[in-house]
Amino acid sequence: MSVKYINAIPTKNAKLVQWVEEWAAICQPEGIYWCDGSKAEYDKMSDVLVASGLATRLNDKKRPNSLLFRSDASDVARVENRTYIASEKQEDAGPTNNWIDPKELKKTMLDLYQGCMKGRTMYVIPFSMGPVGSNIAKIGVELTDSAYVVINMHTMTRVGSKVLEVLGDNGEYVACMHTVGKPLAAGESDNGVWPCAPIEKKYIAHFPETKEIWSFGSGYGGNALLGKKCLALRIASVQAHEEGWLAEHMLILKLTSPEGKVKFVAGAFPSACGKTNLAMLIPTIPGWKVETIGDDIAWMKYGKDGQLYAINPEAGFFGVAPGTSMSSNPNAMHSSEKDTIFTNVALTEDGDVWWEGIGYKAPGKLIDWKGNVWEEGKSEGAAAHANARFTAKAGNCPCIAPEWQDPAGVPISAFLFGGRRPSTVPLVHQSTSWNHGVFMGSIVGSEVTAAALDLKAGTVRRDPFAMLPFCGYNMGDYFQHWINVGSKADQSKLPKIFFVNWFRKTADGKWLWPGFGDNSRVLKWIFERCDGAGKAIETPIGFMPTADAIDRSGLESVTDADMKELLSLDIEGWKNEIASIKEHYAKFGTKLPKALTEELNGLESRLNKA
Repeated sequence: MSVKYINAIPTKNAKLVQWVEEWAAICQPEGIYWCDGSKAEYDKMSDVLVASGLATRLNDKKRPNSLLFRSDASDVARVENRTYIASEKQEDAGPTNNWIDPKELKKTMLDLYQGCMKGRTMYVIPFSMGPVGSNIAKIGVELTDSAYVVINMHTMTRVGSKVLEVLGDNGEYVACMHTVGKPLAAGESDNGVWPCAPIEKKYIAHFPETKEIWSFGSGYGGNALLGKKCLALRIASVQAHEEGWLAEHMLILKLTSPEGKVKFVAGAFPSACGKTNLAMLIPTIPGWKVETIGDDIAWMKYGKDGQLYAINPEAGFFGVAPGTSMSSNPNAMHSSEKDTIFTNVALTEDGDVWWEGIGYKAPGKLIDWKGNVWEEGKSEGAAAHANARFTAKAGNCPCIAPEWQDPAGVPISAFLFGGRRPSTVPLVHQSTSWNHGVFMGSIVGSEVTAAALDLKAGTVRRDPFAMLPFCGYNMGDYFQHWINVGSKADQSKLPKIFFVNWFRKTADGKWLWPGFGDNSRVLKWIFERCDGAGKAIETPIGFMPTADAIDRSGLESVTDADMKELLSLDIEGWKNEIASIKEHYAKFGTKLPKALTEELNGLESRLNKA
């Protein structure tokens, strides 16, 4: 086919131009458009999406420059069972990933890609994950036939001409191919219906050796915004392993004491553990301040001074709307007051948005996420999908830290790991060494509730480092990489490692810890421990605060008895934990690092002597 360009090619990178034209020959779009990342481009795309019926423009007085989309019911979340790590050897993907032989998968997908963009425009999106030009950042180029993807990538990454300048004539980039997988016949349009392919034709494929991402059939979130989980975690984790750095599913926050001392903390938490709330926390201790560097992903490299520096590779927040409110996360609410893309939330009669858990009753009749009239207390089902999202600019967050775009990154003093554990795991404990901290990260998990039908209630679902769906290679090798990163460092400059658990309950199901802003009290102790202060005792599981070490000034809801329970060492509970950890570790076979086996044996021995 002869390639039709809608605008001028803005680069002399021959490899990139050839790659674009090769895919255009396969996908057969109406034309090719190179994105420049400008506001004018964003506005034009938004107008096109509204005119097509795919987007609803919200009331500009209530929610300026904001749009609402409703996706297809089959296209509402990441599809883990259709997500693949297609490494050349199955052993390199490991036991936690879906693996298909890359030659076989490429053949299957190339058949699907033939003519898949007929009747549509192919958009070329050059983007930077991280501040443009940072030595920690990486460049990607995504091809897509979705204007929804383009405007989301505008918000979530740095798109456009400056990226191509840094890429230059022969720079390297991660090649990202995406299509909604729904070609249009001549004169046909989507008629306002979200375009996607049936579930059995959806594929999100990662090729670690060639650093490629191929996505087919889904227009939604992490399946289509290929800079997010696909590049920033699955492919970047492979690059980090090869190059000696860390690509992690972690928030980054800035903590400032009343004396003006600053520390930066990174934290990994499985879903539903309050990660975004912690990243945007408003402290309840007078004089302390928390600011956000990032809420989801951290890339970290050692600086020349031997310190570990982190950037947030993203430029926006792709947050879960249901449950977000002025009480749970006011800063997230403020971030989405303008310039926001909403997906699968409900629409109010006056052109605003609403979702379950927003903090107030539905204001009259709504249009739900499926496009139907919905009334609270009368209609079946939820008004907003449980995974409904907002895409908001990080720069609009009231608590965004001034350093959030520093290309050098910020120095990390502490790592936090945590899960949802109603018993056994105390409010906070600290590792006794780097390897012990890696052990703590490797056993992260949340207790399964009765609502999860695939596992027995009370079972711990392990999500090591909160990276289970996102590690692009064998997780046994990933654990060893963490051990190596610590062993090669200046030990005096390594971040301290902590495990937190906001979710302890009493026997009758009452929360022992209030959480939210009061988590700043635990952060204060962590801050003190990083400075070699903070009262602690050594226990079989690590260093734990003394009964009076956590600042409870002004906190009347937590009694002395509650605190004693929160900081108690449950010897029998931890002995039971040992069997569960052994079962978890068995999956990794000979790939499990010897150092972690030694840590587990050490824990078991200490518990037996306690």
